[in-house]
Amino acid sequence: MIEPEAKISAAAPFPAIRTVALTAPLRWIAKGASDLRAASGASLFYGVAFSAMGWMIYLVLQHAYEYTLALTAGFLLLGPFLCTGLYDVSRRIERREPTALAPSLSAWRANLGAFSLFALILTVIMLIWARASLVTFALFFSGGMPTLGGFLERVVSFEHWDFVLTWFVVGGIFAVIVFAISVVSVPMMLDRGTDTVVAALTSVRALLANPAPLLLWAALITLLIGLGFATLFIGLIVTAPIVGHATWHAYRDIVLRDPLEATDHGSQSAEQEL
Repeated sequence: MIEPEAKISAAAPFPAIRTVALTAPLRWIAKGASDLRAASGASLFYGVAFSAMGWMIYLVLQHAYEYTLALTAGFLLLGPFLCTGLYDVSRRIERREPTALAPSLSAWRANLGAFSLFALILTVIMLIWARASLVTFALFFSGGMPTLGGFLERVVSFEHWDFVLTWFVVGGIFAVIVFAISVVSVPMMLDRGTDTVVAALTSVRALLANPAPLLLWAALITLLIGLGFATLFIGLIVTAPIVGHATWHAYRDIVLRDPLEATDHGSQSAEQEL
């Protein structure tokens, strides 16, 4: 159910964007959890895959921790693309179609060119961020990379607070860029066969039209994925699918299929108020 106060903005030839209430992300999370229950088999498969990725990062941490921050960022940067199967499952639930795992594994093939280009863009951003992370380490640890224990001790003691602040600022810039171009773009490419440029620009427009709700959405994503990491990646088995399914509902909530959808919504809202 969309909030009665929703407003509509359009910028042809791009799809119209609906502005939603601040509490909309909470509804997306609830719908994501509902989709997880409705298609638990397929959803939990993706959750296990995300958990396995987390453990791979942990194994790297033991031997080359200076790369771990970059890999963790890459995990988050590539998340929108890796959740494509979950978007397909949510779409099938919406259409009352079977939610078997196999079709979702190859859902990206329906728009191969757009998905390939978007994956390339995210990969390039991840590689640039990995290099920026290493450069940040080199600038603040000119005497050579400290041991993992020594590094953690310095961070906790705020001995290198300037490094921590710099790393988070640089990482935050990359995170904002990725979030802006991906908040609704991948579900849109899957659902409509849209090209990468239109999908990415629509995603940016969605963020500009809904800054407060989508900032809350970003915070909720960080919280849920952070909880997954904090539970030795076991929590990702549940939290990652919820985020993936919820992202589909965010797309369906914000990006209108056609102008009549806005009219129909307005009529339904008026009837509910009566």
